[in-house]
Formats: sequence, structure tokens, C-alpha cells
Amino acid sequence: MDDAFQALGDPTRRSLLSRLRVEGPLSLTELADGLPMTRQGVAKHVVALKASGLIRAEKVGREQIHHLNAEPLREVREWLAPYEAEWDRRLSRLGRYLEENP
Repeated sequence: MDDAFQALGDPTRRSLLSRLRVEGPLSLTELADGLPMTRQGVAKHVVALKASGLIRAEKVGREQIHHLNAEPLREVREWLAPYEAEWDRRLSRLGRYLEENP
């Protein structure tokens, strides 16, 4: 889980994960397209995402195609669940208060 949090702490990495989620598997060149950094810079982020388990690569011809692996996020979600529940309780109490005290 620490690796996932570390990887998610960087906005570029979150952006790469979002692209993979929305667009599906992409090559490094496709991932780098439109980003304000070199392909080599993107490759460093991809290495960190692979190390965290959030993406996996598949060799297709001469390229590696990168796939999202959301499984490590399950542990993160489970860890965050009690905090989400606490905020839901607090917001519900606030909503009831505001209804009773217009």
C-alpha cells in the first residue's frame, strides 16, 4: 500500500493512470503524447507505476503496451473506508442540523 500511495502522490502519475483507465492500454509514446515532458521523463514515471503494481507492461512487437492494474488500489480503498464513513456521518449530522435550523 505504501508503494501505491507514493505513486499516487505525483500528479503526473495520477494523470497517466487516468489516461490508462479512460483510453485503455497505451504504449509509452502514446502515454507521453501531450505531456509537457520528454518521453524519457514519462518513462521514469512509468517505472515507478510498475514498481507500485499499478500498471503492468506487455511486449507487443518492439513496443511495450501498458495496462492499468487497479488491484493495488483495493487495499488503499479499504484503508480509506473508515475515513469515508466518518465524513459521511459528519455530513449527515450537518445536514440534519441545517434542516432543523434554517
